Amino acid sequence: MNTIDSYISPMSSTRLKEVCSRIKHVALDMDGTIYLGSRLFPFTMDFLKLLRDNGIGYSFLTNNPTRSIDDYLKKLKGLGIEASREEMYTTAVAAIEYLKIHMPEAKRLFVLGTPSMINEFQQAGFEMADVDADDRPDALVVAFDTTLTYDRLCHASWWASQGIPYIATNPDRVCPTDRPTVLVDCGSLCKCIEHATGRTPDIVIGKPNPDMLAGIRHRYGLEADEIAMCGDRIYTDVAMARNAGALGVLVLSGETTLDTAVNSDPQPPITAVDIMEFGKLLIQSRD
Repeated sequence: MNTIDSYISPMSSTRLKEVCSRIKHVALDMDGTIYLGSRLFPFTMDFLKLLRDNGIGYSFLTNNPTRSIDDYLKKLKGLGIEASREEMYTTAVAAIEYLKIHMPEAKRLFVLGTPSMINEFQQAGFEMADVDADDRPDALVVAFDTTLTYDRLCHASWWASQGIPYIATNPDRVCPTDRPTVLVDCGSLCKCIEHATGRTPDIVIGKPNPDMLAGIRHRYGLEADEIAMCGDRIYTDVAMARNAGALGVLVLSGETTLDTAVNSDPQPPITAVDIMEFGKLLIQSRD
């Protein structure tokens, strides 16, 4: 088993310092990066303070759409983190933006999602279709649904088989958790639908789709290489950073093991034990 004290990188020390010295904003994955399930990592608050003290901005990005923005802000506050709506971006919000821009005619949706997520869509002006073959939706949206029932899964598969527009909020196979269970995520639900119908989503909205970082770039007037994306997954967080031209930072506090990171091709630009070790590297690069 490979081990590291703080971080590793395939870049030379000179190149690594050059890349890190450009970072003005850190996009943070949440579950597995700043907390695990309901437990805040002990280094998270010190890391956020380190960024603030050094004039580095940060935002929270998550592929988990089970909670609304307000619910996530409440969770963060309960963990001791004060954040604003502008600092939070979820795949539910990204999916809503995608529908409004690319499918403005879509008003009625069949959604596999939690009540909190569905409420977010309804507040954005969408109507929800019933489990009824006569209630044909304009689009199918599949998300990480912890309230999923077999009947709704079958009905979503039916609409997928009928060829209506089909959107997935994120590709994650599982959701990180501190409980002794496997939390089956959106990517696995889409695989189930694919196995039953042969249909895959027309678009997967969340990470690694680079559009998830576009909002941050535009909101803060940044270049792509001035943003670091920190997360615990190579196939979503690091891949999105690569797709967007940002700096990808893998942390080992969640799903991915060091062995997986070392054997990945390409290897993440930075693999750190946790976000605090990356924070130290950022400050050292400025010196």
